[in-house]
Amino acid sequence: MKKAIVFGATVLGFMAFGQKTIVLDKVGNDKDAHGCKASAGYTYSQISHKCIRPFEQRIRLKEAKPAGSAAFMSGVIFSKDMKQAEIFLPAAKSGSMVLARQANGAIWKNGSYVLEAYKKDRYRLKKDNKIVYEQM
Repeated sequence: MKKAIVFGATVLGFMAFGQKTIVLDKVGNDKDAHGCKASAGYTYSQISHKCIRPFEQRIRLKEAKPAGSAAFMSGVIFSKDMKQAEIFLPAAKSGSMVLARQANGAIWKNGSYVLEAYKKDRYRLKKDNKIVYEQM
């Protein structure tokens, strides 16, 4: 019986010391370089210089033709002088993309992306001249 106890203790000792230590992050401990908590839906805005929730913005765009059953959402923020528009896309490396207003005033552009105002206070985002997001 004594040998069984010693053997069992030895096996448990090897098992305990052989285990890798796993350190879990605290829930909500996911701040980015700007202090924004992604788990709470926050991302950094380059225009407003603060953490915002894109889905809470006044102008919200919905993916025009989603590939699957779920459609992505995007928010739009304008600079105070309306010369820049910031859009928050899932594919954007920094979390957002800033577009510059063009000469006619109702179009903001960055590469192949174009945000245009149509109708009264309605917006849509085009990429390569195809509508990818529309205001809800």
